[in-house]
Amino acid sequence: MPKHDGAARPRGRALRLAALLLAGLAGLGLLGGGCTDKGSVPAPGAKGADPGHRVQVRVQRVQPMTLLDVLTLPGETEPDADVVLSAETEGAVAWVGPEEGQRVARGEVLMRIDVAAKRAKLEQAEVSSRLAELQAGRRERLYRENVLSREELDESRSSLDVARATAAEARAEYSQGEVRAPIAGVVETLDADPGEFVTVGQRLLELVDRDVVRVVVSVPELDVRYIAPGSEADVTVDAWPGRRWKGRVDFVSAKADSGTRTFSARVLVDNADGAIRPGMLARASFLRREVENAVAVPLSALQDKGGERLVFVEEGGLARARAVELGVIQGGLVQVLSGLEPGESLIVAGQGAVEDGVRVVAQ
Repeated sequence: MPKHDGAARPRGRALRLAALLLAGLAGLGLLGGGCTDKGSVPAPGAKGADPGHRVQVRVQRVQPMTLLDVLTLPGETEPDADVVLSAETEGAVAWVGPEEGQRVARGEVLMRIDVAAKRAKLEQAEVSSRLAELQAGRRERLYRENVLSREELDESRSSLDVARATAAEARAEYSQGEVRAPIAGVVETLDADPGEFVTVGQRLLELVDRDVVRVVVSVPELDVRYIAPGSEADVTVDAWPGRRWKGRVDFVSAKADSGTRTFSARVLVDNADGAIRPGMLARASFLRREVENAVAVPLSALQDKGGERLVFVEEGGLARARAVELGVIQGGLVQVLSGLEPGESLIVAGQGAVEDGVRVVAQ
C-alpha cells in the first residue's frame, strides 16, 4: 500500500474551495466585466447587437396622389345687414309693435310717433292741391276758348305744381311718424318706449338680418393673389364643431393694412337656419391650388433627428433613412418634394425603434 503525505490533504481541500468560490463569482456575473444577463438584448443597430435580431415594422407603398393646397384663415362673423333706425321727426312715441328678438318683415310698421300737428298741415296742403287742380282745369278750358292768355294759363299750371309739391312734402313729413322696417330681420334692441318723447336723430331700435352672415378675414399679402370676388370658401364655426358651410367671397380690399400687411376679405354664407350668430369665431378655407402626382407621406411617419426631417424605408430587409424636403400639408398628409420616390416601401409603424441599417421585418 502506497504512502500518503499528510500535507497533501489540506492543499487539495483548498483547491476545491477555490474552485467553488470562482464558480460562484462567475454565476453572479462578477467575473469577466463584459458579461450580461442571459435575457438581455442589445439595442438595435448597437455595436455587438445580436445579428439575428429584427425589428417588427409596418410598411406602405408610396404612390402619387393629388393634394389640395388649402389656406385656412381665422375670422369673425358679422350680419350681412345691421340697421339702426333713428327718429326722423320729434314727438311722443304713440305705439311700439314688436318685442326684442321678434322677427319682422320688410316694410312692417314698427313704431308710431304722434304727429298730429303734421297731419293738420297735410290735410291743408291736400285741400290746396285739389283747389289748384280745379282752377287749372277751368283755365285750360278758358284758354282753349281763347278767353285767357297763354301767360294766365302758365300761371295756373305753376300754381298747381307748387300746390302738389307742398302736399307731397306734407305727406312725407307726416309719414315720418310711422317707423317701418327697411329690411327683414330680427329686432336686436328697442331703445324707445310708448309715451317717451323723442327728437330728430334719436335712436329708436336696431334690426339685424342674419339670414346671410359675413366672415371677415385678414389675408396675408403672399396669399391674396389666390382670392378674388366669386371665389368659393369652406367655412367652419368654433361653436359648431363638425359642421361646414359653403361661402363665396364678395369683397377683397384693394389696399393692405399698413400695420399688418394683410388684406381684408369678406365671405358671404347662407345662414337660413340662424345657427351662425354675429360675433362668433369662424375659419374660412380657400383652395390655392391642386398638386397632382404628389409624393405624400403621413405626418406620423416623419422623424426629427437633430433638426433634420427623416423618413425610413424598408430596403432588402434593412431600414434606410431618407432626408426629405417637405411641401404642402393636407390633413394628416404632407408632400415630399425630394428624398423619396414612388414605389418605395415607407415604414409607417415602428419607425421610432429603428436606425439606418437596422434589420427589420416588414408587415
